[in-house]
Amino acid sequence: MIIKVYSTPTCPWCIKTKDFFRRNNVKFEDIDVSRDARAAHEMVKKSGQMGVPVIDAGGKIIIGFDEDKLKKTIGI
Repeated sequence: MIIKVYSTPTCPWCIKTKDFFRRNNVKFEDIDVSRDARAAHEMVKKSGQMGVPVIDAGGKIIIGFDEDKLKKTIGI
């Protein structure tokens, strides 16, 4: 499963999301939408949201840090 985390460096919930993936040895692509306008547009198109984090887990969109939903989605 390909996992993309649309985030910004200063967002505390983004940091929690990435720490969750690291603790669970889950590979993910970190996409900094504060530096990449194209990625920010892609995130909004996928989620309808301007806020971060937005997680794309194999095409399933999760908005915000929701540990239970993440575990269920990625099968932990």
